Amino acid sequence: MAALVMGLVLGAATSLARAQPLELSGSLKSLFLRSRASTGEDYALSLNRLRVEAKGNLAPGLALDLQYDNELLLGNYLDTGEFRAVKDRAPPQYWRADANYLERGDVYGRHRLHRAALMLTRGDVDLKLGRQRIAWGTGRFWSPLDILNPVSPLPLEREERVGADAALLEAKLGPLSRASLVYAPAPERGSPSRAVQWHGNAAGVDASLVAGRLLGLDIVGVDVASQIGDLGVRAEATRLDPRGGPGFNRWMAGADYAFASGLTLSAELYYNGAGSKNPGGYDFTGLRAGRVTSLGKRYAGLFASYEITPLLKWTTYGVLNADDRSRAVDSRLVWSIGPATDLIFGVQLFTGSTGSEFAASPNAVQVQLQWFFR
Repeated sequence: MAALVMGLVLGAATSLARAQPLELSGSLKSLFLRSRASTGEDYALSLNRLRVEAKGNLAPGLALDLQYDNELLLGNYLDTGEFRAVKDRAPPQYWRADANYLERGDVYGRHRLHRAALMLTRGDVDLKLGRQRIAWGTGRFWSPLDILNPVSPLPLEREERVGADAALLEAKLGPLSRASLVYAPAPERGSPSRAVQWHGNAAGVDASLVAGRLLGLDIVGVDVASQIGDLGVRAEATRLDPRGGPGFNRWMAGADYAFASGLTLSAELYYNGAGSKNPGGYDFTGLRAGRVTSLGKRYAGLFASYEITPLLKWTTYGVLNADDRSRAVDSRLVWSIGPATDLIFGVQLFTGSTGSEFAASPNAVQVQLQWFFR
């Protein structure tokens, strides 16, 4: 099925592009990671990904965003029980636009459509169909509004966000306002997601209202963002009601400040009404399966970035679970070693008492090399 979907999309893009040339670009990434699996096995993993992107106008009012990934995984991580448990797990999207093509000892090859969407524009109305990023919310660590593409506080590849198979209809209501309607079918005949969003600006304050049903949760939410002098402030709040279960609230409040010296700081507070204050109630199974991103109720996050030189930057993300006092730090050096080429050295450290959220996460060391081409 994945090969069929990929073939149809690529074939359509090729035939349509004969009239309107597409802009081709992409990246080649190699990521080396040393860590420990959830089963207790130390491992090394080399992830190598070629991403080819085709974007542009196929015809007046019709645009394409196509991103194809081909990955090769190497290392003894492929021999761990953790990898065997996750390698064939169904993706969260409606369409199975992925497949593995090689599985031999310490070598595993797979490919997929990372993005595959067509956009039709008529006047002030856009209709986008296919695999896409639904960017609702303003959170850096957590986002109560970003249900379809949830934010994880400490991902290994922070820039990578899973897309949703959806139809997104947007109408511009003015220079800074719009109304949006999203519909996303659920895999395995589950309840589809559908919601509306209104976004506007008044007196220098950006605000959005959201209502609908997303991933089985009835949602009513709001987000605001503004400036107080040189300080950026933002907040989100939602009421979420699963059918057949008790409702709960989530909220996030954040602030950002950039110093003239090149130092940037961001801080966030997060309340997760679906979480547990007691580590005995943590849903570790849901965390490993990707159904939840945070286990506790109260969190704090701090981000710091400093431009050491124009070619060398340091970034650090720190997260505190205020209920069990466990902590996590993700610190990286990003070095631009050449035109469109980045080399990243990073470490993730987790501390906490036995049974706490972050104590269960293994420390990790990583090196990433990424080259962008066009």
